[in-house]
Amino acid sequence: MTEPKDTEIARLRGRVAQLEARCAELDRLAHHDSLVPLPNRRGFLRALELGIARVVRYGEPSAVLFVDLDGLKLVNDRHGHETGDRALIHVAAMLVSGERSTDCVGRLGGDEFGILLDHADEQSAAETAARLVEMVAGERFEIGAATVPLSVAIGMTMIEAGDTPACVLARADQAMYRGKVAA
Repeated sequence: MTEPKDTEIARLRGRVAQLEARCAELDRLAHHDSLVPLPNRRGFLRALELGIARVVRYGEPSAVLFVDLDGLKLVNDRHGHETGDRALIHVAAMLVSGERSTDCVGRLGGDEFGILLDHADEQSAAETAARLVEMVAGERFEIGAATVPLSVAIGMTMIEAGDTPACVLARADQAMYRGKVAA
């Protein structure tokens, strides 16, 4: 005996809804970091690709900041990896709180983060980077009775027509290392 047509359609719609929910969950897992509530490298590169397209289409300046958390290995060695993870989560929350809701903060891997600043000229991007450096350095990160100093190094680059996400990140990463060497 076959099911009535309406029952079969309802069953298939339910199955489609389950599959769509599963696809959305797989997309989230593929594009979001498992430790910090941010896009992972793949998710950030996807946002950066869209940002480059907006720069090309509308001519609005945008920038990328490459953020490196200084001394995470030392925190891990002295206080354990759980404390290092807490430091990463803490810095990620500060970076998000220090940005506009239209900007994208992502974890690129390890102790590195990327920030896509839409509609930001070079001066405002440099000011944002300096503000974030001061914010992280001024924040107290406590482990029991001890306070662990945190700091970040930030490199900045403007997005240019013809850029690829990899090219933009490489320039921002190089700017961050130049800043570390000069400091």
